[in-house]
Formats: sequence, structure tokens, C-alpha cells
Amino acid sequence: MFLDEVGEMPIELQPKLLRALQERAYERVGSVRTKSVDMRLVAATNCDLEQMMADKRFRIDLYYRLNVFPIQLPPLRERYEDIPLLVEHFTQKYAQRMGKTD
Repeated sequence: MFLDEVGEMPIELQPKLLRALQERAYERVGSVRTKSVDMRLVAATNCDLEQMMADKRFRIDLYYRLNVFPIQLPPLRERYEDIPLLVEHFTQKYAQRMGKTD
């Protein structure tokens, strides 16, 4: 599962995600039955989660559950050398999809 902008998750929902990660269980909305789940999770954010923890806007226990294998990547605006590679990749991808060869 991919969670984009996990830093934007309301503090009220964070314990539910933490429970799913720790206990590998969840309950559907409106249900009283617990279902088990086996998943891999990738979470992304551009927020400063450490500052959010200091401000009590992000749970420390959830942060440590999500921060198992952190990957820090600078924004694309700081990686100009990657832009031509991305343009070439997407040009080829969509040209192939549209049946263009030139």
C-alpha cells in the first residue's frame, strides 16, 4: 500500500493506521468484525515529521513504525540533471502507447 502525504493525516486517524501496522488488523467502517491484513507499506510526505512530532501533530510511535527504511530525496527542482532523463522516459512511454515510432 502506498500512502501519499502521510504527514497530512489527521491526528485522529493516526492510531487506526498504527493499529493496522502493529496488530495487522482493521475494522471496516460500520462493521464490528476485525479483519486481518498482511501488507507492505510505503509512505511519503514532504512535511517535516520530526517537527510535527515536536508540535504534537504526528504520533511518535507511528513515526517509528513508518521510519524503518527512510529514503531522503531532494525535490526535482534541486536535481536538474534528472529532468532530461524523465522527459526521455515519458516521451518514449507515451509514444509507444500511442503507436508513434518517430
